[in-house]
Amino acid sequence: MKHIIILGDGMADKPVERLGGKTLLQYAHKPMMDQLAREGRTGRLVTVPEGFPPGSEVANTAILGYNLEKVYEGRGPLEAASIGYDMKPDDFAIRCNIITLEDGKIVTHNGGNLQTEDARVLIDFLNENLAKPINERERKRLGDNCPKDFERVKFICGIQYRHLLVIRGGSKLIICSPPHDHPNEEWRPLLVEPVPCCADCGSTAVNRTALTQRQTADLINELILNSQELLAKHPYNLAKAAKGERQANSIWPWSGGYRPSMQTLQEQYPQIKSGSVISAVDLIQGIGKYAGLDIVKVPGATGLADTNYEGKAQAAIDALKKQDFVFVHVEASDEAGHDGDLELKLKTIEYLDQRLIRPVYEAVQEMEEPVCIAVLPDHLTPVEQRIHVGEPVPFLIWHRGITPDDVQQYDEVSCVSGSYGLLRLQEFMQTLMAV
Repeated sequence: MKHIIILGDGMADKPVERLGGKTLLQYAHKPMMDQLAREGRTGRLVTVPEGFPPGSEVANTAILGYNLEKVYEGRGPLEAASIGYDMKPDDFAIRCNIITLEDGKIVTHNGGNLQTEDARVLIDFLNENLAKPINERERKRLGDNCPKDFERVKFICGIQYRHLLVIRGGSKLIICSPPHDHPNEEWRPLLVEPVPCCADCGSTAVNRTALTQRQTADLINELILNSQELLAKHPYNLAKAAKGERQANSIWPWSGGYRPSMQTLQEQYPQIKSGSVISAVDLIQGIGKYAGLDIVKVPGATGLADTNYEGKAQAAIDALKKQDFVFVHVEASDEAGHDGDLELKLKTIEYLDQRLIRPVYEAVQEMEEPVCIAVLPDHLTPVEQRIHVGEPVPFLIWHRGITPDDVQQYDEVSCVSGSYGLLRLQEFMQTLMAV
């Protein structure tokens, strides 16, 4: 049995008054998901362990069967793997959004839907002006322990608004606020803070070049403030301002850590000899790389509602012909949820259903070796809240010959009655691999 997981990021939602009290999955026209639910089995899944943020880095890692207590290091190191940056032992890698600030508030976490070609210009500009070696005072303090090529700060370009800040010797004992969790809130109270403790115990990296958590927080906040001054004067933003459009006018680092230690899926599950991950998002590609999956990049895959659904579907079909396991991730619903765009989020659910799930299902019918299809989101991104919510998500599992349960459609309410009940974390992957 081969396996494919199709994940609609942030697809689940809460009841919306404008939709007659229905959730978007209840309201949307999604005949393929409903058919798979009728012909398969359903349930709900807890994707976020207690004490962890309800982000995609946590939920997708849990869905793939990893124990977050053992492997979690934040988004930064995962995106570093995707970008191709080989982290040094004393590197602290932290996700670095380019966001939009207006009137002292976070307006959008995505820099006005910043595109990669424009972002690369801004990241190069930030590196020219903010990336720097340590100062002479600190070099003298470190003495012979300081390498000649020691560089404290550098920015690495990712995709669209999602980038990477690497602080050599930085401490992960800091408190950061994900920008997508604070739309229309004042940004100054959300600046980085050190983790409180009885002493300023610094970084867990064992070397004299390490910063304390207070020094790391102060450094990041200094970079945020300096970036605002620099980006306000950049020609890209001056042109945006002249048109009355949203500017990409501040960096916002969050979710950092050190290089994680993760087994591959092949090491954990003997059913998986080979596999692929298909996503436009650095984070998911990074998880896939640590999980031992091939990274398939699809032309025209954007991470937004205009992504190349058909291209992703064909890439998944091609991968299934050669490999045992495929993980297809589509970001579009999450972005629409963060924007609070009800109509667009409904469209992203319907696009996923008809333009990706349907062609995969039809192709699977023609394959000699049976294929198991699973469909689920990683977390809720309610359009009326515009943030991630770590409540249980609905899932379905279908394959030829499966004994169906009584659930007739796929949504947050119907799947409560599913025969799988309520699974937790790694139990989903264990259940899927047992099929």
